Amino acid sequence: MEFKDYYKILGVSRDADEKTIKRAYRKLARQYHPDVNKGDPRAEERFKEINEAYQVLSDPEKRAKYDRFGADWERYQQAETAGAGPTWTDFADWFTGGRRPSGARTESREAGESVFSDFFETLFGDTLGRARSRVRQPQRGQDYEYPIKLTLREAYHGTTRRFDVQIQERCQTCGGTGLNGHGLCPTCGGSGTVSRTKTLEVRIPPGVREGSRVRVAGQGGPGVNGGPSGDIYLLVSLVPDPRFQIEGNNLRTEVEVPLYTALLGGEVVVPTLDNPVVLTIPPETQNGRVFRLRGKGMPALKGGERGDLLVRVKVVLPTRLTAEERALFERLRELQESRVRA
Repeated sequence: MEFKDYYKILGVSRDADEKTIKRAYRKLARQYHPDVNKGDPRAEERFKEINEAYQVLSDPEKRAKYDRFGADWERYQQAETAGAGPTWTDFADWFTGGRRPSGARTESREAGESVFSDFFETLFGDTLGRARSRVRQPQRGQDYEYPIKLTLREAYHGTTRRFDVQIQERCQTCGGTGLNGHGLCPTCGGSGTVSRTKTLEVRIPPGVREGSRVRVAGQGGPGVNGGPSGDIYLLVSLVPDPRFQIEGNNLRTEVEVPLYTALLGGEVVVPTLDNPVVLTIPPETQNGRVFRLRGKGMPALKGGERGDLLVRVKVVLPTRLTAEERALFERLRELQESRVRA
């Protein structure tokens, strides 16, 4: 089995860095691409060698294994033939953890033909085989999460939002395979996906809360090998509201009630997240008393039932009293004290 000098194939030194290797690969791939050299079998074979060399030298783990064992390939074979020293079988068992490499290929490559040489597949065959086995299985695309801020009124009524998301989509050039002809796809670089900005319009249902996750089905990353696309989840956070606080499905608020209304009874207007409502204040209502307005709270995400609005009374004392008003309050105090003494 012929040893392949991947550094020589790419025309770089053994200490070449990642950028140098990538630059050399791109130059040679353009030069020997089958589309540029149609009908030239030598250019096609050279293109395969260039891609095979890049597959190894661009991967730090593969490159380290190749640097350690690749150059000694023939020596291990000769040692096995002579029956002296460490044999190729010993080396293969150590290298693969007891899993024997496949050896030279003898089967036809017409169906599912490999683009790699026997040397590559023997040296990296076990890892490559497992990777291919995983890739062949349909895989669901990746899910993405994006934060979204809503006002309490938007969470109460529901709303529609348009926003841009950065997503990975299946490469149209290679159909998501990562390959174009016998080499890596030039559009996606072999990943099978490309990044693009997508504008989505999403309906936010009424009743979402802090921490709710709104699912946008099928708008996430593309599936692999026919697998379904992933989803996008919008993570809801609510902007604090100066008038209302959420307690489960209930809302709390506070309404100012003049002293005279609290003492004698009357009506006050209470704001809600729909239209304002009129609350009847009974006579002698104490400061801090809580009234419950049924069905004026937050809608439930499931079932549609609404919570209640809990209204706390805040009695407001009069200021800037006139002389007559002060005299009346003093008279009221005298009457109250005399009644207590009696």
